Parts: sequence; C-alpha cells; structure tokens
Amino acid sequence: MKKLLFILVFAFVLNACDQNYSPKPRGYFRIDLPEKSYVKFDTTFPYSFEYPNYANIKKDPHSPHEKYWINLEIPNFNATVHFSYKTVNGNLVDYLEDSHTLVTKHIPKADAIYDSLIVDPERNVFGLTYQITGSTVASPYQFFLTDSSSHFLRGALYFNTIPNNDSLQPVIDFVISDIEHLINSLEWKD
Repeated sequence: MKKLLFILVFAFVLNACDQNYSPKPRGYFRIDLPEKSYVKFDTTFPYSFEYPNYANIKKDPHSPHEKYWINLEIPNFNATVHFSYKTVNGNLVDYLEDSHTLVTKHIPKADAIYDSLIVDPERNVFGLTYQITGSTVASPYQFFLTDSSSHFLRGALYFNTIPNNDSLQPVIDFVISDIEHLINSLEWKD
C-alpha cells in the first residue's frame, strides 16, 4: 500500500512539472498618483499661477543672477519643471528662436513633436506648448508664454532619471495636466 501511494504521489509530482517554462514579462512599480489640488504662487514675481500642492517651488540654483527663474520640483515623481523668465524689450524674436532651438535639440531622440497654440486675449497670454514623444526624450513637455510686449516665460519638464518614457507615460500625462492647469491660471503683473 505504501509503495502504491508513493508511486501515485510521484506520478502527480511529475505530472505537475511543466516542461514549457516561460518567464513573466518585466514589470514596473505601481505609481500612486496624488489627488489634484492647487496652490497659488503669488509673490513679488512679475507672474503668478496655480501649481500642484505636492510640488515645491525653489530658486534655480544654476542661475543665481536671474531673480525670476524658478524650479517647480515634484519629489514624488523625481521631476522638475524649469521656469525661465525674461523681460521683453524689443527682443521677443530672440526669445522665440531660443525656445524653438531648445525644442528642436530633442529631434534626434523624438518620435514626434506636437505643438499647440495658446491664445487668450482676456488674460493677455499667448504661446506654444510642445509635447515631445519618444522613449528616450529628456524633456517630454516644453512651453513658452508671453504677452508679446513685456513678459516672456519658458518652461520645460525634466525627470531626474534616465529617460524611459514608455514606463513613465502615466506620470508624464499626470504632470502635463498640472502644467496645463498652471498655464491656464497664469497672470502677468505690471
């Protein structure tokens, strides 16, 4: 009886082993996205806007001579939106060309660049947004805003990691929606 039981157990064990092993695909960590809520950035700067409450605004450490340049740091996602501000004194074309040049530097890594025009005469805000797609693009979203006569604000989203935008896409989309809220709440000051 013991011999028969041993043979049955051994047969079940052999039958349970599948010779066709296939590894599971590589997975990524689950990303918990925070609930959207915004805070007003309203200081002595020549512009104000609403930004997400899970982000921090800090002075740009790489440009101490530019007093209106800031970084919007998003520690949960290891991301930063770099803002540079310039006063327009008949040199708007130079700023527009610089913005275009900074976007086109991504062409070798980009699959596509989608631009979207911003025209809001009520708030006197005009500009362009650039969504740059591609798995190894360093900055997936850039924009500039101006009133065409006095103010020019440029922003660029960067993740402080090696680009793998395929896995970062949910976070990129989440942060882009916050940047678009920021753009829609931007106001110039005199």
